[in-house]
Amino acid sequence: MPKNNSSISPHSKYGNKMGLWQVIALAVGTMVGASIFSIFGLGARLAGSNLPLVFVLSGAVALLVAYSYAKLGCQIISDAGPIEFILKGLGDGILTGALSILFWLTYVISIALFAKGFASYLLPLLGIPATSLASSITEAGVVLVFLVLGLLGSSAVGKAELVIVVIKLSILGLFVALGIWSIKPYLVTPSFTPSALTGSINAIAVFFLSYMGFGLVTNASEQMQNPQRNVPRAIYLSILIVSFVYILVSLVAVGNLTLPDLIKAEDNALAVAAEPFLGQTGFLLISLGALFSIASALNATLFGGANVAYALARDGELPRMFNRKLWFGSSEGLYFTAALGITFALMFNLNGIASITSGVFMVIYLFVLFSHWKLKSQYGGNPLIIATGLVVVAVVFLLLLKYQWGTDRGSFYGTCIVLSGSLMLETVYRGITRRGFIQRELTLLHKKEKELIGELDKEISQLLPHQQRQNP
Repeated sequence: MPKNNSSISPHSKYGNKMGLWQVIALAVGTMVGASIFSIFGLGARLAGSNLPLVFVLSGAVALLVAYSYAKLGCQIISDAGPIEFILKGLGDGILTGALSILFWLTYVISIALFAKGFASYLLPLLGIPATSLASSITEAGVVLVFLVLGLLGSSAVGKAELVIVVIKLSILGLFVALGIWSIKPYLVTPSFTPSALTGSINAIAVFFLSYMGFGLVTNASEQMQNPQRNVPRAIYLSILIVSFVYILVSLVAVGNLTLPDLIKAEDNALAVAAEPFLGQTGFLLISLGALFSIASALNATLFGGANVAYALARDGELPRMFNRKLWFGSSEGLYFTAALGITFALMFNLNGIASITSGVFMVIYLFVLFSHWKLKSQYGGNPLIIATGLVVVAVVFLLLLKYQWGTDRGSFYGTCIVLSGSLMLETVYRGITRRGFIQRELTLLHKKEKELIGELDKEISQLLPHQQRQNP
């Protein structure tokens, strides 16, 4: 008989496979990262009392994209995730190569952002002056800690992430449980004036990006147990969990503090919002929550970035040095991803780059949806849902560009330069090296067909001698 489906995924390069809740923890850990502790000031300024509604609508947009990730990810098993989808949809070319470079760099830059955010919360909590030396040591140190954890394998990463996420969600749960009783209804009553609607639309374009960590599930598909079942479940469950957390936290934050106070608080708006019902203890609670939150996001992103580097190297897209095996069964992609993340953290101010990275993710989402449209007859998918996702994400991307143009021209120009620069880099590098993807047919459908054929051949080979003995 054919083997159980859970045994047909590729051999793990990181040891034991991750279970469903460990993968969900990776996605939730990435999505509920540093942003939930720092974006509420911006959210209050854009959406005002409509902020909880913004999270509802942003989550709905994320589910449209998640539909394509789930449909393709449960059949195309590859640590390259969306790049493998794009490769199968568009083929091997300059555009696919440029998107793969952009996709990997988003992980590198995110690692640097998380490292800087961790240092900014840890040093004041310990009473250490945030000097350049202290910040640099902290930023490099936290990346190295999770690098070592990554070397222990995907199972260790998943277990650590599960523990960290449980602690982080417990802290946020306490924040909600204690603060929900003191919400002032008039502060969270939605407003539908023209200015409020405009601000809410801009906020949806910005806050939709808070959900982009769900794609990490597909980057861990080769390391998962039973991926054909667990990939869709992990994607949808992680988005629903995060939406629930975002909506409740935003209700408590907006409902306990006036908008001017939230806007003034800016980066530590949640800590200030906790003060009315927790006092000074609220600052400590939220600071600890922020540290656990950033740590879990860094852990998940470093692991996912390393997987991307490894998978793309195996397909011939990155230099071969990424694929050379080192100690602990790891690859140089893990070391190089961590090293570049530390370099970015130590050398650059990444506030503007973070906005550019968000724009890059939107481009990747658009090409995943377009690839799914082209592949729908082969891998399945409702044409109406796919088309709706394409239109909605395209509109959100245009709104993001409009927001960048109106608030930070540098981010707008930076997004354009990065996108065009990646195309130029891929054109030159591919022309010199003649590199290209090796498209691997690792879909579960193909694997099951091959296994079934193998079993039939075996049974036929056993039947033939018996028939020959009966009919000499």
